[in-house]
Amino acid sequence: MGDTEKSIDDDTRFAVTEGLEITQVPDGVMIFQADRDRVHYLNPTAAIVLELCTMGKSRAEIETFISDGFALNELPSADVESCLNSLLDEGLVTRS
Repeated sequence: MGDTEKSIDDDTRFAVTEGLEITQVPDGVMIFQADRDRVHYLNPTAAIVLELCTMGKSRAEIETFISDGFALNELPSADVESCLNSLLDEGLVTRS
């Protein structure tokens, strides 16, 4: 079962996987993952989620930050969980 099939608890914290080469590009970030010889491109919102993972933020903290930053009327729970699961599946972040 992949991480995309798992629910992430609100208090789960994340860390960015070591060894990634992260480069800012005009519309997000580009990540080179040497151990898998892969390049990933993250849009600006996914780049924010990744940056919050470098700070060890929890899922709930990430949702609140995104909601406040974009002045949303409700927490983007499903979108944040989907983004985190994608980052987990690609090996760009880990649960800490």
